[in-house]
Amino acid sequence: MVRPLAIAMGDPAGIGPEIIAKSWTARELHSLAPFFAIGDTRAISAVADTPVRRIDSPEQAASVFDEAIPVLPVDSSSEIRPGNPDRDGARCALQSLELAVGLTRSHAAGALVTGPVAKHRLYDIGFTHPGQTEFVAERCGVSRDNAVMMLAGPTLRVVPVTTHMPLADVASTLSVELIVAKGRATARGLQRNFGIDKPRLAFAGFNPHAGENGAIGTEEIDYLIPAIEILRAEGIDATGPFAADTMFHARARSTFDAVLCLYHDQALIPIKTLHFDEGVNITLGLPIVRTSPDHGTAFGIAGTDEAEPGAMIAAIRLAASAAQLREEYAAGCRDK
Repeated sequence: MVRPLAIAMGDPAGIGPEIIAKSWTARELHSLAPFFAIGDTRAISAVADTPVRRIDSPEQAASVFDEAIPVLPVDSSSEIRPGNPDRDGARCALQSLELAVGLTRSHAAGALVTGPVAKHRLYDIGFTHPGQTEFVAERCGVSRDNAVMMLAGPTLRVVPVTTHMPLADVASTLSVELIVAKGRATARGLQRNFGIDKPRLAFAGFNPHAGENGAIGTEEIDYLIPAIEILRAEGIDATGPFAADTMFHARARSTFDAVLCLYHDQALIPIKTLHFDEGVNITLGLPIVRTSPDHGTAFGIAGTDEAEPGAMIAAIRLAASAAQLREEYAAGCRDK
């Protein structure tokens, strides 16, 4: 049985506390596994009437979960004001994340779910990572190239090979080695976290029409085709590169288990169009399970009771499912 999940609350002034509270309220409807939040208890009380109980250790979470949201406290020194982020809130979010990663790595928690943070606020307090994904990877001793950000919805899974960088820098960042590393991590992640024995990977072209055999750019010839050939030689079902504008309709989606895209918006526009309220960010290639709702802090609606909890509920469900599948996958590997 999977241990209770750790949920880093995210920025206390954002919608993280509200969607955690709403997820707990809907725990029976969605058959959610027990979880505990890490952060300032006042952040939940400021936006919801949901019962909250402070705990001293993750071991107490399961016995509390039926009656209240278990919260391992990380208190902010300032007043909690929904919709009004400040540096103290950013420090609280970072401390909550650090603690949540540590508890999951030590197996005190079954998996990690991270609430939304405001990166610009984290940068104000000295945060040097592009995002939470890279921070978690570093704390787990995994290089950026081997940590893969996958966005998963009911009918589509996408992986951006490059993430938070200017579009002008993407072409110079691409390499055969980078694409192969992301492909390997994606294939293994689909096996371990989703139970797909023989994953099918499709690769989107970088240029319009996948470059038209070099007439509209050579990135496909220089990087993508050699990388796909390497992956296929390793026994991975990798296909492409395909024109990105024809990859995301229903018939196309039925032919692959995940599509690797070359830059951020190429991956995130289709997943957010199809599954805005259900999209989950799951990090592949880590020794732990880490998921997150695929949306931001939404400071503009924080504290108004308008936040939809669907993506957080999906993130909790996927974290629990992936953790269970990992245990079964590891047991199967030991039995062989």
